[in-house]
Amino acid sequence: MISITYTTSNPEEMKTIAKDILLKCSGPGIFTFSGNLGAGKTTLIREMCHHLGYKGDVTSPTFSLVNEYSTGSEVIYHMDLYRLKNMEEAYDIGIEEYLFSGEYCFIEWPEIIEPILNDGHWQVKIEVNSEGVRKIDVSKIPRTTEIS
Repeated sequence: MISITYTTSNPEEMKTIAKDILLKCSGPGIFTFSGNLGAGKTTLIREMCHHLGYKGDVTSPTFSLVNEYSTGSEVIYHMDLYRLKNMEEAYDIGIEEYLFSGEYCFIEWPEIIEPILNDGHWQVKIEVNSEGVRKIDVSKIPRTTEIS
């Protein structure tokens, strides 16, 4: 399993971390982001989107559930699934279309859809200690089923 760990207390370093994550986790794919409120999930996603070439504002799609960003050459889907109560609601928003689109999918609060994330994805966990130091663990979660 591929695993990378970053540590920072400087919010400006999120730009460098975002760039490095994208370089090491090559190509479009699914990235899930876990961490407490205020841990930096949206900040890291914003920097990743900007590094991919998106020029606009990147905000958490808490109420819309999904924001779509276009770089001109590709689409980035940014999801916040915090308000979903069950898998049926995830299916109602068309979650499978996003996950199998072949585009970048950045998903905050992914726990509700973990049962269908069996195609291999990148898991980003952010922890903040009492001094405000962020530990960012990025792991490749392997494919659990064979695709025929």
